[in-house]
Amino acid sequence: MVIVQAYRFALDPAPGQERALRSHAGAARFGWNWGLAACLDRYRVERRWYSGAELHKRWNAQKKADPALAWWDQNSKCAYQEAFRDLDRALREFTRSVKGERRGRRLGFPRFKKRGRCRDSFRLTGTLRCGRGTVTLPRLGVIRTHESTRKLARRLEDGTARILSATVSRRAQRWFVSFTVEVDRAVPDRHPRPGTAIGVDLGIRSLLTGADDMGTVITIPGTKPLKAGLRRLRRAARAHTRKRPGSAGRRKAAARLARLHARVANIRADALHKATSMLAGRYESIVAEDLNVAGMTRNRRLARAVADQGFGAARRMLAYKTAWHGGTLVTAGLWFPSSKKCSGCGAVKAKLALSERTYRCEACGLVLDRDVNAARNLLSLAASGAERRNAGGGTVRPRPRGARPAEPGTRHPARGETGTAARQQAAAA
Repeated sequence: MVIVQAYRFALDPAPGQERALRSHAGAARFGWNWGLAACLDRYRVERRWYSGAELHKRWNAQKKADPALAWWDQNSKCAYQEAFRDLDRALREFTRSVKGERRGRRLGFPRFKKRGRCRDSFRLTGTLRCGRGTVTLPRLGVIRTHESTRKLARRLEDGTARILSATVSRRAQRWFVSFTVEVDRAVPDRHPRPGTAIGVDLGIRSLLTGADDMGTVITIPGTKPLKAGLRRLRRAARAHTRKRPGSAGRRKAAARLARLHARVANIRADALHKATSMLAGRYESIVAEDLNVAGMTRNRRLARAVADQGFGAARRMLAYKTAWHGGTLVTAGLWFPSSKKCSGCGAVKAKLALSERTYRCEACGLVLDRDVNAARNLLSLAASGAERRNAGGGTVRPRPRGARPAEPGTRHPARGETGTAARQQAAAA
């Protein structure tokens, strides 16, 4: 199975190489701004944009004629070319979003990038190599890596991988390279443990609660790194705002604040990777909820806790990891009342407050932990033929523009009833 996968490594550049990395990031930023200005000038006259290829042609002509651009050859030509492609993609997605052809939130018009106010990054193509502890990039040469690269290097030596591009970025004063790689991955025809299934309920108190087909309940507590480091983040943010703009103290305070944010993100990603890898390797069928994460983060009382757990990232990881192990991810729809439904008799409550952590069924008298009850209800969908048919890749109708997202299990505003829908998320990343 040939998939496109990313390998990300921290770099350990020499001082001269770090200056070259910053120069390439500045070149990509200049290319974006130059192309955006050209597109705006053309739109005022012709009511249309330049494409990425047209911008590249105009740049090749102007960089040789304009003496003020004589410095362009200090950086790789790919930094400018890929910036034009990114701008072309941003304009096309903005147009699709305005027309209602793109799902998700409404995108804004691309903005000019300012040094210190945007992410330093650039993309390279061409001669890209990854050795044991080093990477080779065009115009930058051989750069040492801070961590081991043997996993990708071994695949390149065996001929089971091919590097397509490399994106270099800076985060919290550390440079990273992310290789986009075409990998020939050996995916088994069947899962190592066929027939196993688990229902997974993502929660705020615990990262996830699972109930499998053997009756075992799995609870993985969330690390909640944002909650744990919130006091230090607040103090670092106050210290940063109190420093004089442009001073060395403000730069040091900004660096410290960025390191704290990076630490929070790394701890969260590590916990999610470990939990999802364990589930994908142990169970063939995994049933999870199709949570409206964007709508949940608009709730001021839940936003911080939801973002701290990383619901969206957890489901995305489960999607491609189950595919790698030969398993299946079944997604319960937004209208499936996993928390309000009794896993014993099937009765559905009209209301269930978030503060009620114990589910009590008035019909059969079942008393069970709220999350365990939801996980068992999700597990029941694993054996449903209709759910598996939907999970096999049906089309999904986008929500009308302006429609407010509903909480799972609530009544449909038009029909006055609850329903279920599911689809499979099996895209590899």
